[in-house]
Amino acid sequence: MSGHSKWATIKRKKASIDAARGVEFAKFSREIMVATKLGGPDLNGNFRLRTAVDKAKAAGLPKDNIKRAIEKASGAANGENFEEITYEGYGPSGVAIIVEALTDNRNRTAGDIRSYFSKNNGNLGESGCVGFMFKKEGIITINKDGINQDELFEKALDAGAADFVEEDEEYKITTEPNDLQAVSEALQSAGYELASYEVTMTPQNSIEITDLQDAKYLLRLMDSLESHDDVQNVYSNFDMDSDLYEKASEWIS
Repeated sequence: MSGHSKWATIKRKKASIDAARGVEFAKFSREIMVATKLGGPDLNGNFRLRTAVDKAKAAGLPKDNIKRAIEKASGAANGENFEEITYEGYGPSGVAIIVEALTDNRNRTAGDIRSYFSKNNGNLGESGCVGFMFKKEGIITINKDGINQDELFEKALDAGAADFVEEDEEYKITTEPNDLQAVSEALQSAGYELASYEVTMTPQNSIEITDLQDAKYLLRLMDSLESHDDVQNVYSNFDMDSDLYEKASEWIS
């Protein structure tokens, strides 16, 4: 399983734990605030905000929290101001890692991210050092239950989708980043319920992790990055056998 897919699966499994300690909820609230400030509080006219709200709802963020985040960002001019920053670096075994953050203190966040890399046999690099190994694209997923594959395939392509694949229990539709809104809205208008939709970074190559020590440090690095309050997304290009993952995860749990 690719690093992107692997880590996405891991994140889904740990989402309830993150939510319980407030980490995940804080991240959703922060993204909602930034989206509101950039595009306004109208969900119909602000696709980034609508995406953030839908993801927050799916994760269980209470409606009152969503409302407060939008109102806070729409209100006082002296509210929190977050800066979007992307960090790039290498983890154990040369794994490429991209970290997207929203921060109100650039120096604090950069120091923390650099520390995580160095403590886990990695190196924080310069901007662009690994970005070329990833492709930015829109990803839409739809649960397979009750869905006619041929009809969905036709609707997706007619709406402008670039690719359509079947994966386990869902269909995955790929778009150009700028086409994600049009394709997702077309599918929703056609009556399809989207399990998720987002712009993401897909690795164009992968690195197989076979060493247990490297696996331990890599998973601890990924977990540390994901758990940081300022970090919104983490992308990587590692492959890891399920057995090795289980052994390594015992070390960081």
